[in-house]
Amino acid sequence: MCLGIPGKIVSIEAEAPLRMGRVSFGGTLREVCLAYVPEAQVDDYVIVHVGFAISTVDEDEAQRVFAYLDEIGDLDELDPDRAGGSE
Repeated sequence: MCLGIPGKIVSIEAEAPLRMGRVSFGGTLREVCLAYVPEAQVDDYVIVHVGFAISTVDEDEAQRVFAYLDEIGDLDELDPDRAGGSE
């Protein structure tokens, strides 16, 4: 099963060929394509799947989903330290 992960947009790169942004997933920053959510702005929350933001959500919903995913351990892949990896 594939899951989308909620994250908060911390910056948007206006000069990129595709609309891109930096998204925080509980402190872990990732580069994400924002082309499918043209309405999204800095400080908005988005659901991200395989590097693409696919929808916007409000902060309460994002926090609920993030807490649930953390509880079941599905956030470990975002942070190698949590997964026991070494980088």
